[in-house]
Amino acid sequence: MKFTLNWLRDHLDTSRSLDEICEGLVSLGHEVEEVIDPAKNLSDFRIVEIRDVNPHPEADRLKVCSVDDNGTLLQIVCGAPNARAGLKTVLAPVGSYVPGIDIVIKKSNIRGQESNGMLCAFSELALDGNSDGIIELAEHAEIGTSYIEYADLNDPIIEIAITPNRGDCLGVRGIARDLSAAGFGKLKSLDTSECSGVFDSPIHWELAQDCKEIAPRVTGRFFRNVSNGDCPNWMAKRLNAVGQRPISALVDITNYIMIDLGRPLHAFDADKINGDTLFIRRAENEEKIFALNEKEYTCTSDMLVIGDRDGADDIAGIMGGQRTGISNTTKNLFLEIAVFDPVSVATTGRSLNIHSDARYRFERGLDGESPDSLSGYIARFVQKICGGEISHVVSVGDGVEWQRKITFKPELTRQLTGIELAHTEQSNILKDLGFVVKNDQDHSLGSDAPAWRNDVDGEADLVEEIVRIAGYDKLPMVSLPATSVVAKPVYSHEQLRPVLLRRMLVAAGLYEAVTFSFMAQSDAVLFDGGEEALTLVNPISSELDCMRPSILPNLLQALSRNMNRGTKNIRLFEIGPVFHGTKETDQTLSCSGVLSGDFQYGDWQSNARSVDVFDVKKIMEQICETLSISSHSLIIKTPGPKWFHPGQSATMMLGKIAVGSFGMIHPEILREFDIKVPVAAFDCSINAVPTTRKKSVARALFKPSAFQTVERDFAFVLDQNVSASSLLRAVKAAAKEQISDIGIFDVYEGDEIGHGKKSIAVKIQLTPSDATFTEAELQKISNDIIKSVEKQCLATLRG
Repeated sequence: MKFTLNWLRDHLDTSRSLDEICEGLVSLGHEVEEVIDPAKNLSDFRIVEIRDVNPHPEADRLKVCSVDDNGTLLQIVCGAPNARAGLKTVLAPVGSYVPGIDIVIKKSNIRGQESNGMLCAFSELALDGNSDGIIELAEHAEIGTSYIEYADLNDPIIEIAITPNRGDCLGVRGIARDLSAAGFGKLKSLDTSECSGVFDSPIHWELAQDCKEIAPRVTGRFFRNVSNGDCPNWMAKRLNAVGQRPISALVDITNYIMIDLGRPLHAFDADKINGDTLFIRRAENEEKIFALNEKEYTCTSDMLVIGDRDGADDIAGIMGGQRTGISNTTKNLFLEIAVFDPVSVATTGRSLNIHSDARYRFERGLDGESPDSLSGYIARFVQKICGGEISHVVSVGDGVEWQRKITFKPELTRQLTGIELAHTEQSNILKDLGFVVKNDQDHSLGSDAPAWRNDVDGEADLVEEIVRIAGYDKLPMVSLPATSVVAKPVYSHEQLRPVLLRRMLVAAGLYEAVTFSFMAQSDAVLFDGGEEALTLVNPISSELDCMRPSILPNLLQALSRNMNRGTKNIRLFEIGPVFHGTKETDQTLSCSGVLSGDFQYGDWQSNARSVDVFDVKKIMEQICETLSISSHSLIIKTPGPKWFHPGQSATMMLGKIAVGSFGMIHPEILREFDIKVPVAAFDCSINAVPTTRKKSVARALFKPSAFQTVERDFAFVLDQNVSASSLLRAVKAAAKEQISDIGIFDVYEGDEIGHGKKSIAVKIQLTPSDATFTEAELQKISNDIIKSVEKQCLATLRG
């Protein structure tokens, strides 16, 4: 939303500076995105008059001008074809910065002639205007006057971001109302009295029965014998400042009112309307409208349109049509002021892919009373600029059910925010915002929300408004309770999991990616997705037309794009939802990652090593450990899903539950994504990992053992089909409390131990908790381990 400072002052009586107003806007929740001050670089430029012009003796295209600078004659060399005696123009004196050409003017010698400044063109001042030569000013322009004051350029442009719920601030008056309530000035009154017409409108409305809810109120007036020339200079300047190109007075008025009051209008050339009735109806299927943006749109039967006997020529709330549009020859005008259903406007706009200022405002909700309350003001505004005669109002529709009565106890403000405000102060804030406030017997306030505040619908909303205006800086500072050196957790187990996983994966050297939850259906099919029920009816792109069954395709796309741009070693992960059906339980949280290139970089001591399946296996084990699942509790089953290489992949099982998979991506999948190097990947279903039923408690401080650890090595002979993980689980089960670490350090197969057998050697670290281990205790632990392995794995201790 753009507006100028002087435009704001049309509605707000204030002496506050530009900086103060910008700070106020931010404090009210309106982010100031940019402030442009056209006069900032033009303060040195002033009006001068050329007294005499002589040809340059050494250059045919240059002239030597004698310039009157408020009584001082300056010699300036100029090449403009329109430089002539008696012309009043703009001088850039020596030492001034010229923004349009990015130079600082210096006293110079041009082919033997001294030049003390520069006579400027509009383009050199970075201003719009005729650039065929230097600026030509009117004869009454006073020599020595600042050009900023003469041209009324001292009007900074402010651009703010409007949140979707604040459609009332898509007009300058709404912004002024907020500032006024916050004490930045007084809101000026607006003459909304009725404007009596002098004749009956020859054009009327007819509202279809099935459109009463989506077009609840439409009014119109006929303007006879108007003059549609150029709009006034002050209006053109303001429209240009906010990015609206002036077209003609009638069109410019509709744009001006839209920005000024946040009230879109639509103007019909009354002489182009066939018949005496404008029909508000649903479009016929495949009905075509050639719109004002010179594009043809095909409407469907659920879209609201307005038209005459010749058909529809206005997409209601979005854009009018060329056939009945305003032109330079328009003499008779029919002006529409309407309220349309925001959902209907938004749906039609998205379907037709039309983005207009009118749609932007209608789909956020407009003042339901404005078609009637602003009719008189707008009519007088049009007549003041374009003349003509005004008809009586013609209207249709019962109006919008906008009334919302809210009973509010001022004490609630303190309860919700901690801010102490007097009841009268809270009441005054609401009144300044346009609420009708009544004091009830039980110390509560009866508040009627104004028609333009569609976002206010309860007591909490009123508290938000009061605190917003009073100032968030009044929120009291409260120290958080600290009963322990370890903070009590505020996350539930489910909330904490993604936080811990992100922390772990970043520490492991991976970079987090954030991709769409959509993908191309052709990619989804490769990963057991792409069902018709999960395809989008109105995708934002043809390549994003299906809900993703896995994060891996999106990460592979990202990896491919990065590799095409020269990146070699890529490590990406993402945590997000995946979709396997239409039920709520079919949406699960997944943690996936891809790695390519070197996992270990080469240096003078060691060679580089490419990523392999064991790297992602280790990451999957770390993920499970982070989710409080011991890697020794997991069973590795090969192969993994079909998108992995069948000989270099596996699925991790926790009992009968598949918690994830890892491995090298299948070469055929890599070809689909135009990837020419091996890629390792992992995919963990976070929801599949059981959560603890214990309530979140503060984590105890880590207390290392004060006693010496002991290491023991064991080598077991077992069948080749027994997995190493089974062996590790059996060892761990024998002495859970004492074993602090366990790992495999050797695997052997050979004739010495027999056909179909293998030997696995494990190193175990034992840590006592209360006292140093005795030999008897160590022997008992060793015997327990051997018995557990013999029983669970049918293995024998290797001699």
